[in-house]
Amino acid sequence: MSRAGRDGGSEGEDAFPEQPTDVGPGSTVAGLDEEELVVLRQVGGHWGGVLGSQPPWLRALPVDPGLHRFPRSSEPVRGGRFAAVDFVDAPDVGQIVATPHAGAGSSRSGQAASRWRRVLLGAPLAGSAVAHERMRKSVALPILSSDALSSVAYGPEAMLAVLALAGSGALGFSLGLSAAIVVLMVAVGLSYRQLIRAYPHGGGSYIVAGKNLGELPALIAAAGLMTDYVLTVAVSISSGVAAITSAIPGLTGAHVPLGVAAIAILLAGNLRGVRQAGTVFSAPTYAFVLAMFAMIAVGLIDASTRGFTPTPVAGLEPIEGITLLLVLRAFSSGATAMTGIEAISNAVPAFQPPAARNARTVLTLMVGLLVAMFAGLVAVMRIDGIVPRSDQTALSQLAHASFGSGPLYAYVQIATALVLLLAANTAFNGFPRLLSFMARNGHAPRVFLRLGDRLAFSNGTIALAVAAAVLFVAFDGRTGALIPVYAVGVFIAFSFSQAGMVVHWRRRRDQHWRRSMLLNAVGGAMSAVVFIIATITKFSQGAWVALLLIALLVLVTWHIRRHYDAVHRALSLYPLELAAPRRPIVPTDVRVRGGETRRAIQEAEADESPDQLLHLVVVPVVRLDLSGLRALAYAASLGQPVLAVHISPDADEAARFQRYWAAWGDHVALEVVDSPYRALVAPLACYVDALRMQRADLTVTVVVPEIIVKHRLHRPLHNGTAHRLRRALRHQPGVVITSVPLHLPT
Repeated sequence: MSRAGRDGGSEGEDAFPEQPTDVGPGSTVAGLDEEELVVLRQVGGHWGGVLGSQPPWLRALPVDPGLHRFPRSSEPVRGGRFAAVDFVDAPDVGQIVATPHAGAGSSRSGQAASRWRRVLLGAPLAGSAVAHERMRKSVALPILSSDALSSVAYGPEAMLAVLALAGSGALGFSLGLSAAIVVLMVAVGLSYRQLIRAYPHGGGSYIVAGKNLGELPALIAAAGLMTDYVLTVAVSISSGVAAITSAIPGLTGAHVPLGVAAIAILLAGNLRGVRQAGTVFSAPTYAFVLAMFAMIAVGLIDASTRGFTPTPVAGLEPIEGITLLLVLRAFSSGATAMTGIEAISNAVPAFQPPAARNARTVLTLMVGLLVAMFAGLVAVMRIDGIVPRSDQTALSQLAHASFGSGPLYAYVQIATALVLLLAANTAFNGFPRLLSFMARNGHAPRVFLRLGDRLAFSNGTIALAVAAAVLFVAFDGRTGALIPVYAVGVFIAFSFSQAGMVVHWRRRRDQHWRRSMLLNAVGGAMSAVVFIIATITKFSQGAWVALLLIALLVLVTWHIRRHYDAVHRALSLYPLELAAPRRPIVPTDVRVRGGETRRAIQEAEADESPDQLLHLVVVPVVRLDLSGLRALAYAASLGQPVLAVHISPDADEAARFQRYWAAWGDHVALEVVDSPYRALVAPLACYVDALRMQRADLTVTVVVPEIIVKHRLHRPLHNGTAHRLRRALRHQPGVVITSVPLHLPT
């Protein structure tokens, strides 16, 4: 893309640049576009002119950077600080690979934390295991549909609770309203099938709105989804706790601690990875679906014996009149049963191949089950005269009416409680993935791009758990207080995604594009109507809170993108003025130490005079931008051997960086360390330690590129690698750490 687009284009695809074709989805470092590569080659040519023929001191390394002669070990030495990094013989090329232990901290407390992390979360998984972590359809259905399917436990009840305000006569509207909600479910479900077909790499509403409508609609859709995901966790947990306290009233006073504990369990389960979370969380969803269909079947069979005559409801006095506003409010409350439909479109990359086709199949199954359970439960509740009560949920009353108080009632309540507690798992899959998409486009901090030890987006998972726990405690874990805030955000996302799809089909004009466009237009229009109804009818009851959160999130994410645009401009390479005089980078006194022997220093830091120092300058390089090249230039100006080191999470990233390095001119020796467990600082510290162990008399100067931000609020937007690297290396003898700061102007 052009520099102008990166500098802050805000319309259409300029705000959502395509990554260079050689950048994989697992990469956390932005690639170089064609313009940047041209400038990089020009800068590299200038380096060649300044250095002339490569001076012998620049590549006369006093150690073997490939560690070919270094003893191999996959375990840390007993009592040692660092785990080994090993040389691996591949068929065509040798490479250095960080072992699983390379992610452990250097201190005793860090190693203890690493051991506990392994106990709780399991051993780290290599990046190559990501294919094995993808979900098959039988696992994806309960994992990604638990939110939508479990919403039938509170959606019908929320609708009946509003209608009951107008007395028993208003309950008759429940069947008509449920029919309208079913139509909406089908329309939105079909629309999202279209979305998955058009965008098979995932991203959902955020990507679709960004590609077709522009940056602001995308941020609004993303903010709506983020608030919906947080509320999904809070509402699901509160509903699950309510199911438990309905069956065991003695636990009512402990509902807040129970909810927070449930969020903590979900957090731990999801940090262990997608596949293990699926194994643990699948059974309750299938058990709940079976329980619902059993209740519906028993209720319909019983109703058929009395001609489907509704049971009269006694003692329900009207508080409000039957008005259009009340009916619309009941409709928007019942529509909360639709939350979670979009989760599958966000998680397409998590499916086993063919991912898009499997995702569409699971979406169809989910919508079919949701429609059948929602319509069936509303019909049976209407026939049995079930109305919401403060001391017992509507589902519990229906289970009592169907099965009495025996084992089957206990089964229904346990299944309901479990699926509601685990329904939040859908949000734990969608929220971190959405944040990763946003971080890749610069709308969220880059830390949300990083995959954790178990190939899950750990930082996003933790952020969701913290936000949901705070919200749950703030609302005292009461479902009734959370419902009015719920579903506003998700229907914003529905509306923008479907509007984006209309624009997409109109631009592409593929086969059957008119039919596809009409389908998405209907889904978008219906979603927009529901959003307007929910906003108007629930504004004073709490919908304003959701709207305020969405506005704040849009503002924050917009400013984050502006900051990253400013960082990109500050780090961009610009063509050098070759005519301008420049001081040559040539040492005044060079000693070639090829076959020269010198007395070994018994202690690493016993040197007292300049001639006792054997130097090696190591420069960790993440990206060949202004910051990285400035550190390399500083290192080369010292007149000592220079070794550049790049830590790569996978082979594709390593090959990409080596292509950029060759385009620059390969002026300095380069070693690429493969870190399949995605650790960065610890493998680099291990590698420096391995270099020093080859020669005890070696002094290693690590030149660290460092970005200095002007405002404290911008610090969390950068990963602080330089600070963590200094902290890891300062305990190593014979290592000197030098920072080369680059101060951002804004």
